[in-house]
Amino acid sequence: MQLRYSFRLYPRDGQRRALARAFGCARVVYNDALRARETARSEGMPFPKAGDLSKRLITEAKDTPERAWLGDVSAVILQQSLRDLDTAYKNFFDGLKGKRPRVGAPRYKSRKDTRQSVRFTANARWSITSGQKLRLPKIGDVRVKWSRALPSVPSTVTVVKDSAGRYFASFVVETGPEESLPEVSPELGIDLGLGHFAVLSDGTKVGSPRFLRRAEKRLKKAQRALSRKKKGSKNRDKARVRVARAHARVADARRGFHHQLSTKLVRENQAVAVEDLAVKGLARTRLAKSVHDAGWSAFVSMLEYKAARYGRTFIRIGRFEPTSQVCSQCGVQDGPKPLHVRVWTCGACGAVLDRDINAAVNVAKAAGLAVSACGAQVRPGIVPAPRGEAGTHPTPQPSTAR
Repeated sequence: MQLRYSFRLYPRDGQRRALARAFGCARVVYNDALRARETARSEGMPFPKAGDLSKRLITEAKDTPERAWLGDVSAVILQQSLRDLDTAYKNFFDGLKGKRPRVGAPRYKSRKDTRQSVRFTANARWSITSGQKLRLPKIGDVRVKWSRALPSVPSTVTVVKDSAGRYFASFVVETGPEESLPEVSPELGIDLGLGHFAVLSDGTKVGSPRFLRRAEKRLKKAQRALSRKKKGSKNRDKARVRVARAHARVADARRGFHHQLSTKLVRENQAVAVEDLAVKGLARTRLAKSVHDAGWSAFVSMLEYKAARYGRTFIRIGRFEPTSQVCSQCGVQDGPKPLHVRVWTCGACGAVLDRDINAAVNVAKAAGLAVSACGAQVRPGIVPAPRGEAGTHPTPQPSTAR
């Protein structure tokens, strides 16, 4: 499978200008190709092919005074910009055909977009130097903060500048079955929530960090400072970067928490089951901010690809499975319960059930995993005995009193 590794870049001032030039050239070629295709569509003509666009918008354009500066950057990033447009059109048409979720039509890029990127393939002859720097054509040797070793030789590298003004190098590498972990016996069901981020079928409860909620005071202060700045001024641009960096810290902390927890669960369990949550629907309720702060979709995606990478089993059960309504001990379903009911007693077997742990156990059972509620807060309750078993009832004897 293909994996993406991202590392922080620290370009010098001259390299920043060279990267800005590369971002701009790739954006211009992308917009020119989009304009050519939209013009052909409006005139009822067939879409121009990628080869024709490459010849007209890159090779021949370099010989014109208006686009001569395209020769200042690597031709590979310009070709990759055209491929990005092809991918955008393919995703758009596949969405119309129902082959994938719908996405919008390709749009023009702006120099004011806060995220910029260019991609270098092997044809660009980029390399990692002996001094552990990233050598990029017509940009130079850029310092990289290596946090870990790459598992194999990368095929492509994408240089990204995010909204906070940070630069990253994103490598695509191929991994094989040699990364599979040895088999283990535990199998796990996970119930995701807001009170606790995750409740496991073995009774473990993982608290919700609430990164956005904890940073709200700092974010509000930075946003108020931005709103006071004059539009178009240098101070407003600086304030915008401060707001973006504050949000980036929140997103980085959330992503790190998701990575640590998902790796731990995948390494310690042979099979993992989760419920397919309707995140888009929940994001339209009054709980929207808390739902987005939890980041369930990103966490489940990490679980899925890490399970495939390490040879584990990942199961996603349907969202309409009544996991909170069924007793995990006897299997009797006694209907929905209000959210404020966190502990309930089964009317059939008398078991006292923790709502979240019971749901996690039912998630595992619905996925066909052999799990138990070992360690969970499940205990038998007091059940009134039938009248015929409540003590002895001797046959009335005739009174001997005289």
